[in-house]
Amino acid sequence: MANFRTHITVSTAAGIAYGLAGYSGGLPWDSCLLAAGLCSAGGILPDLDSDSSVPLRETVSFTAAVAPMLLLDRWRHLGASTDLVILLGGVLYLAIRFVLFPLLRWYTVHRGMFHSIPAAIICGELVWLLTDDPTPSGRLYKAAAATLGYLVHLGLDELYSFQRRGVLIRRKRSSGTALKWWGPSLWANITTYGKLALLTTLIVQGPLWRTENTATTQQSGRAETKQQQPSKPDSSRPAAPTQPLEQLWQALGNRETAPR
Repeated sequence: MANFRTHITVSTAAGIAYGLAGYSGGLPWDSCLLAAGLCSAGGILPDLDSDSSVPLRETVSFTAAVAPMLLLDRWRHLGASTDLVILLGGVLYLAIRFVLFPLLRWYTVHRGMFHSIPAAIICGELVWLLTDDPTPSGRLYKAAAATLGYLVHLGLDELYSFQRRGVLIRRKRSSGTALKWWGPSLWANITTYGKLALLTTLIVQGPLWRTENTATTQQSGRAETKQQQPSKPDSSRPAAPTQPLEQLWQALGNRETAPR
């Protein structure tokens, strides 16, 4: 299994490449830097179920520090003052550091469903819900960065599950326990996919999607109404008569009003 330093190094390199790709595609540099950091952080999140003190301590500290920062824009949009933002950030840090992760340590099993592809998707969905961006594409870019870092960790675990002895390559017992869709525990599978379904529902039914759909519907409705409305005649020009009697009457009128 890859150690903590390997995970953070490879995920950081992947984050830098991901950020550069976004910047070359025209995204703002600050969003690209944030995405690179999220990818780097995602590379250590699967070790939250680790029994080792170093990965667990570093992962908990980093996550507790990053999560309040992701909520800064959202708190400001809610009208929170600077003092209240600082207070909320401190409370959230303490809650994650000393309440949430001790529960996760008691609740999770190493190489359980925390090391799985659904957990990587859940990580990205949490970033989607925490971050604030005016466009769905911006949120998707940041959420995909966290998922990418998570998958890099899982891929490294699978890569290190093969051991070379001379010219032979032997699979360890841990092979196949990281990149998986389904684990041996039925209850862990049910709770993981339940969280995945809940977060997916919150994203799909979120206000951002409803706003985008409403705006698109209104624009399409206006376009259809504009197409259905008949074109108005130009008032600066007299309408051309279409009937013979109207043509005769107009010719007589012009003859009477003509100067002599």
